[in-house]
Amino acid sequence: MISSALKAKLQTLPLEPGCYLMKDKNDTIIYVGKAKKLKNRVNQYFVGAHNYKTTKLVSNIVDFDYIVTSSEKEALVLEINLIKKYRPRYNIMFMDDSSYPYIKLTHEAYPTLRVVRDAKKDRKAKYYGPFPDASAAHQTMKLLNQLYPLRKCDKMPKKLCLYYHIGQCLGPCELTVDPEIYKEISEKITRFLRGDVKDLVSELKSKMNAAVEELAFEKAREYRDLITSIEHITDKQQVQVEDNKDRDVFACYADKGYLAIQGFFIRSGKLLERQLSLTPLYGDPEEELISFLMQYYQNHPLPQEVIVPLELDIEALQEVITCKLIQPVKGYRKKLLDMASNNAKTNLLQKFEVMERQNETTEESMRQLAQKLRIPGLSRIEIFDNSHISGAFTVAGMVVFEDGLPCKNDYRLFKLHTENSDVGSMKEVLYRRYFRLLNEGGRFPDLLLVDGGLTQIEAAKEILGSLDLDIPICGLVKNDKHQTSSLMNERLEIVDVEPGSPLFFLLTRMQDEVHRFAISYHRKLRQKAQTKSILDEIDGVGEVRKKKLMNTFKSFKRLKEATIEEIAQVVPQEVAERIFDTLHVEP
Repeated sequence: MISSALKAKLQTLPLEPGCYLMKDKNDTIIYVGKAKKLKNRVNQYFVGAHNYKTTKLVSNIVDFDYIVTSSEKEALVLEINLIKKYRPRYNIMFMDDSSYPYIKLTHEAYPTLRVVRDAKKDRKAKYYGPFPDASAAHQTMKLLNQLYPLRKCDKMPKKLCLYYHIGQCLGPCELTVDPEIYKEISEKITRFLRGDVKDLVSELKSKMNAAVEELAFEKAREYRDLITSIEHITDKQQVQVEDNKDRDVFACYADKGYLAIQGFFIRSGKLLERQLSLTPLYGDPEEELISFLMQYYQNHPLPQEVIVPLELDIEALQEVITCKLIQPVKGYRKKLLDMASNNAKTNLLQKFEVMERQNETTEESMRQLAQKLRIPGLSRIEIFDNSHISGAFTVAGMVVFEDGLPCKNDYRLFKLHTENSDVGSMKEVLYRRYFRLLNEGGRFPDLLLVDGGLTQIEAAKEILGSLDLDIPICGLVKNDKHQTSSLMNERLEIVDVEPGSPLFFLLTRMQDEVHRFAISYHRKLRQKAQTKSILDEIDGVGEVRKKKLMNTFKSFKRLKEATIEEIAQVVPQEVAERIFDTLHVEP
């Protein structure tokens, strides 16, 4: 049942385009959507029957805001910006999942090849891809570096390096290289990445045969391996097209509250395939596909044309995406679209059963936990653990689980000042965490879990009481094998957890995750302390200058033997004097 206040607010919505922001009981934005007519779209959430996923979303909505825009195009752009800003948990987020590798050929006097994820930072460079995965991109770049002697270093060194001596660089750092040579190499690389390798393979075969005639079998083997690598890398699936245009094809398939989106990337008649997403669906499939396209092309170069399903309303999208959007009804483009749609359906049906089982298990474990601890609407859990060795390098880690799944963006690390006291450490980390949330107006958890029993729970109760916070507390009680065996609530009552139950495995995952997170930070601090030198204590010497000194003098002993003048060639004079004085202090 929706509240009377919410019903009244729904009636005031305008019949204009805009974006709506759904909020939960903590005033946190949990979903962002757009609409041609705000009143009609938002009211749809609260009338009629929905699938389980949408019903779950609606059950968490206690309020909403909206922003009216002058057009649907503005609403589309605003929606993406709001999703990026608030990262609502019920929105489908494609930004991180859709970062595909490209090969970047820089446009410089001495060009280089790089594998990159962001293909829009340098507009002067050329980008080739996307590649199905990073290994394919790196494998291709490695082969190109063997074939063509481009510059390999990020910054020009002062002398010839190993790549020059093995024939993989022309040595522009010391030698004068005709710019036309680099221009010719860049053109050959471009042809290679476009799939035109016939002349290259023919040239390598001629060199291989010549090497055999000269009995240079090692050299012949190298040419043979290069030919094999080229054929392997360029042996992609060919599609029958009527031209050599670059085009992307996108289709989606929704079933039982889940959405699969399939993208095909066609470059010069070659098809690169990758499944883009399989995720719970809380909105309209077509709207989510449009949202994906908006997000995807913010980070990727546009092809000459993008093929999308006929049922997609592309009027606003076409105003934002400047390349040609095509919705074919027949011909080879329709065949490509059908192929993408069938792949989306196949991928969803293949993985749906496993995902559904996992989701059901997670949801069941959260239901069990909420029931055992009598916490209605349990969703967000924060778990804490400390790590130290004899009081040294004391740290704490906090991990967050939302609806039974880790929320890694919300993880936090703490370097603690309390020593030799697990209870004191727990008090410190909880006070710092929740005092800050109070000051910043952050979102509080529905449950606080501590990795321990009675003493840790009492410490947590003391801190929350001092901050006047009412957050349920529970402790993870371990057996003699240091495994989670039961829970202890804030009334210090043991809550049994059946071994092998979904709840047992969820609590074990939580305990393992917070322990891993805290101990990783502890080890990092220990390692950093072990590599600390006297240079770290000298004013004006940071990581960059310390590295520069070690690269120049090679060892601490040689640095100590150096004069002030020699040190001043690496760092400023006053810093050189401080280094010299510090290294030559009488014991």
